[in-house]
Amino acid sequence: MVGAPLESKLERSRLALVRVIRPCVRKEKSFSPIRKIFCPHAAAAAFLRYNPSCFSAIFLTIFLGRGSMRKLFISIFSAILFSATAAILYAQVDTHWKIHDPSRPVPPVINPGTFSTQDHPGFPPSDAVILFDGKNLSEWASENGGPAKWKVQDGYMEVVPHTGAIHSKEAFGDCQLHVEFREPTPPHGESQERGNSGVFLMGLYEVQVLDSYENRTYADGQASAIYGQYPPLVNASLPPGQWQTYDIIFHGPRFDSSGKLTRPARFTVFHNGVLTQDNVELTGPTAHGERPPYKPGPDKLPLALQDHGNPVRFRNIWIRELKPGE
Repeated sequence: MVGAPLESKLERSRLALVRVIRPCVRKEKSFSPIRKIFCPHAAAAAFLRYNPSCFSAIFLTIFLGRGSMRKLFISIFSAILFSATAAILYAQVDTHWKIHDPSRPVPPVINPGTFSTQDHPGFPPSDAVILFDGKNLSEWASENGGPAKWKVQDGYMEVVPHTGAIHSKEAFGDCQLHVEFREPTPPHGESQERGNSGVFLMGLYEVQVLDSYENRTYADGQASAIYGQYPPLVNASLPPGQWQTYDIIFHGPRFDSSGKLTRPARFTVFHNGVLTQDNVELTGPTAHGERPPYKPGPDKLPLALQDHGNPVRFRNIWIRELKPGE
């Protein structure tokens, strides 16, 4: 049984937390239900950060308390642990350097290139690896390792249906990828049968290519979806026959020496300049109708473009490899 002095200490801690939580709850009444849930925990976590003596009361309440108070304190403690873990995982400031240190190395200077128009592809950044410049498929191979069998014409490559996917000869991991594509016109088919292809980072993680202009399909399968996992934030598709762009930031998964996942894959995607995927975390490789788990593998694998039986066109494909911390 909890003694009177301890009960008194727990009650003081509870009241202190309530004083922090109540104003926050009142303030959040006009906000979304999700924020109403997390705001009290965030307030409590902030309070405990500057009142470490209350941790003892938290622990005692968790292990010796009962009922709603115990549940509340367990929830608060979980929020604190989550916040601390997130801060550790996403901290990127190199504290080796002083603030505004003039001796800190400056980033390299590059030519950023130019933007594309409907009539002409832009120029890639000077530090990019050019995977397709409209001339040939020398940087690509077929699924069996032989020459890529897609058509090259007038500065673009076009899927030759049923010849199979193609993949880059070079392997890539963390990267910034630029891809331009054009859907067939006039459009044919509906849902997933209209202008379907895909951009596969490391050959495993797909950003869906589809004619999603006035073409209804399942949300996690439309243009710029992380296939089967994340619908895009908005549908930014242009009509078929117009060149569209994907600008993709990809961070591949990492595994330790025992094969345990230490970092899941993440995507940020801009479709026609509009943010459609915001640093989303994948559950594993993308697939149709299933969500397979991660399997240990190398940090770099070839990029792939899908043959889904539709004559989708591609042009101006380039990639910039990202170093750790970028």
